Amino acid sequence: METSKPKPFDIAVKWAAIYVIASIVLTYTWQFLNIDPNTSVKYIGFLIFVVFLILALKEQRDKQGGFVTFGESFVAGLYYSIISAVVISIFTYLYFAILSPQMYEKILDTTKAGLVEKGLSSDQIDQTMSIMSKYGVLLAAVGSLFLMAIFGIIVSLIGAAIFKKERSILDIEQNSDSFTDPAI
Repeated sequence: METSKPKPFDIAVKWAAIYVIASIVLTYTWQFLNIDPNTSVKYIGFLIFVVFLILALKEQRDKQGGFVTFGESFVAGLYYSIISAVVISIFTYLYFAILSPQMYEKILDTTKAGLVEKGLSSDQIDQTMSIMSKYGVLLAAVGSLFLMAIFGIIVSLIGAAIFKKERSILDIEQNSDSFTDPAI
């Protein structure tokens, strides 16, 4: 009986779904506890992203009998990163535009206060706030897409280098006990 290799896409979808659910729960936890996500608490989201990416890479290796090439591991991490980035970007847009627009209003208020504190003129502040009001939600979604994808690629490269464990000649010989010569 031949075992098939696990598909990195399936593993990535599983862990990306878990990450997205955890991220949504975290987002609403911050909202209901009235925690400002622009403080150092925002790094918790990055930490959760990295933990689930590492778990995806580990599952890829474990499902292959403890052996995985750099490329196989990287592909699993890449899929995880891209799937997570796309879904979180969609959620970000929906969250700020439809589900909780009051949270985006808080961001606008905080931004305006920061611009006033920096000493910008009222025309500069009005122009910035006008752009943020019109395009800010979309820019936040697109920005999160690219930032998460790039961050995920970097972490995937590092993780793939760490989790890489290729079969040695001894491992191949041990698994070839059931090999039969086709010429016989």
